[in-house]
Amino acid sequence: MSTETYADWLRARDDDELRALFACRPELITPVPSDITALSSRASAPSALSRALDRLDRLALSVFEALLVLPSPTTYEDLAAAVGADVRGALGRLRSLALVWGDDDELRVAPGARGAVPHPAGLGPPAKEAFASYPSDRMTALLDDLGLGSVQAICERIGPLVADAGPEARAALDRLAWGPPIGKVEGARRPVTLASANSPIERLLARGLLAATDDRTVTLPREVGLFLRGGRVFRDLETAPPPLGGTVRERKLVDSTAGGQAFTTVRTIEDLLERWGVDPPGVLRSGGLGIRDLRATATHLDLPEWTTALLVEVAYAAGLLARSGDYDGSGMGSRGGDAVWLPTPAYDLWRLHDTERRWVTVAGAWLRMDRVPGLAGERDERDRLINALSDEAIRASAPQVRRATLEALADAPAGTAPATEGVYANLAWHQPRRGGVLRERLVGWTLREAEALGVTGFRALAQHTRVLLAGGDAEAALRAVLPTPVDHVMIQADLTAVAPGPLVADLARELALAADVESTGGATVYRFTPESVRRALDAGRGASELIELLTRHSTTALPQPLSYLIEDVARRHGRLRVGIASAYVRSDDPAVLEEIMADRRAEQLRLHRLAPTVLASRVPRSELLDGLRVLGYAPVAESPEGSVVITRLDSQRADTAGHGAYEPAHQSVFGSGPDGSVITAAVRALRAGDEAARVAAPNGSPPRSPAAAMVQRLREATDRGGRVWIGYLDQQGQASSRIIEPARIEGGFLTAYDATRAAVHRFALHRITGVADVDGAG
Repeated sequence: MSTETYADWLRARDDDELRALFACRPELITPVPSDITALSSRASAPSALSRALDRLDRLALSVFEALLVLPSPTTYEDLAAAVGADVRGALGRLRSLALVWGDDDELRVAPGARGAVPHPAGLGPPAKEAFASYPSDRMTALLDDLGLGSVQAICERIGPLVADAGPEARAALDRLAWGPPIGKVEGARRPVTLASANSPIERLLARGLLAATDDRTVTLPREVGLFLRGGRVFRDLETAPPPLGGTVRERKLVDSTAGGQAFTTVRTIEDLLERWGVDPPGVLRSGGLGIRDLRATATHLDLPEWTTALLVEVAYAAGLLARSGDYDGSGMGSRGGDAVWLPTPAYDLWRLHDTERRWVTVAGAWLRMDRVPGLAGERDERDRLINALSDEAIRASAPQVRRATLEALADAPAGTAPATEGVYANLAWHQPRRGGVLRERLVGWTLREAEALGVTGFRALAQHTRVLLAGGDAEAALRAVLPTPVDHVMIQADLTAVAPGPLVADLARELALAADVESTGGATVYRFTPESVRRALDAGRGASELIELLTRHSTTALPQPLSYLIEDVARRHGRLRVGIASAYVRSDDPAVLEEIMADRRAEQLRLHRLAPTVLASRVPRSELLDGLRVLGYAPVAESPEGSVVITRLDSQRADTAGHGAYEPAHQSVFGSGPDGSVITAAVRALRAGDEAARVAAPNGSPPRSPAAAMVQRLREATDRGGRVWIGYLDQQGQASSRIIEPARIEGGFLTAYDATRAAVHRFALHRITGVADVDGAG
């Protein structure tokens, strides 16, 4: 039998194998262990083993559990016979994760692994462990009653004992045979003998086929379980994931549908942030977005609340949206002072890019973020409302579940939309140790959100998403299926404009400024109103400029009613100018001011005349502007210098980048594990530390040499490379032995790599007592 240890086996791995190990288990080099022995201890720690087991699929986990059940060490032939299949691939995966070590004729699990799985393969503990809690007198009485001398003897007579217990007892055993191997029964530890046993359970306890763990629990020993299974470890070994079937659609249709939704997603996020740039919602004390603000935004966008919450969360994760203002995060009260949600300066940069690049940024943020939009509007365990953009919507497992879900969709044939249950079953095979209600809900939310964002089309994975997951040029793949924007609309006499498809960015922005969206679908219908026209004029557009824009982009002649509407609003626009008195109203037409003063509805504006063309008010300028607009006027704001103040829809931006910033579209979608250079450096450090731990100076006194010969010897070692043994005196005069690799001699100092301490050191030449070869020859 080999005397190799787990640490020796790890030490024998080459650098490529260690790099593969650390790429799969990055926690092993956080921080880097001092040497291989320390690495073996960390790799076999319970927490590290649990994390490694969580990464296994059902086949690899089954093979691992089979090795836990079989004697240690075991051979590959015995393993394959026990599971009934060729499992070399799974065994290789276990070796790459350092969960199994040794050659095929001496396979072992990592130290500590037997405690990581309570009931491997659904089997109980070995009989010796199962009966270890029995007092010695009770165990002696049990064996004497059976006429056997040891627990091992019970294991050798399982067949006759099961037959002697009767069919009812056998039926009870069969219920525990395939796991779990634990049953509940009252009075499990009561004394029972072959003569006094009445019930099936008592007959099994009296024959040592069940062990009483406590007063209410009985356990099926492993040997009995294997006998009942006919020597098989598993009833049915699942060697491959269940196939992902479902509705199949033409791939081109899937991609074009997803591309259209991707285009809509980008434009909707832009619309949302443009609106919030003008009228930002407040930040709750909890740091989230109020439910009323969410509903108002959903109404404006004509979207369900869950879709709105998704777009808001994604914009935040992409660094396009942030808190701005006075936010203390204290959690007290309902509003966060003057804090509001505003687009970041990065949003303006994002808006300048092409649609495909903007979508890749948004999709990448969704895939990476640990926020769960689906929780918005639900209540936590304390019955508190979970708001969008709040910390309560964070779940650390969300990115991993999204990735696993999309990878499951990628495994399905192109154009196939698997049922949700099929995705659950596929994930359960790939990650059997990860489950629970939250995980199932995350999978459902991922499928729903992927459809809304254009990641999938008809629930089938789009080609541009496959490219994105693979780290390829997703922008080019998406560009090929994006709908072609149009640069024209059909303006009708009823003051509506019909866009036959998605509009180019500039026209869409101008039209959203001058008209209100009335309906969406295959075509978008915009309606011009006095309020919408005034909004464009407030933003600095002139009447002639607006008419010229609409004429240029309309496939039909500009209707007279629309021209009259624009000119009429423009004629009244700016006739009143509002400044600060607290505020004032100025007009070149005294009759207009007379009309305002005569209107009883203007009493709340607290106006009084300063001059025939000037009225003063004690209300703030913003209230005065709003009040006059309610009365049917179209005032504009005036600066202290008398010029018109132009208001722009994007005039407000967050004064901080918040939690993050705009990320380039080419950045990796998933930050899974450390960088390759970090892993390579860790392997080098580990090798050096291990070598230092094993390097020791030769026995005996440190070498002594004449000074001139010593320096010459060191120069020769520096030129040829290699190691030498030196004696060295520290500042206290204490002599020590060192194994070094000389690198440079200058200025009375030797710079060398000290292999005994795994560090580069600068030695004073006058403190070196002598030099010898490593083997001690002078």
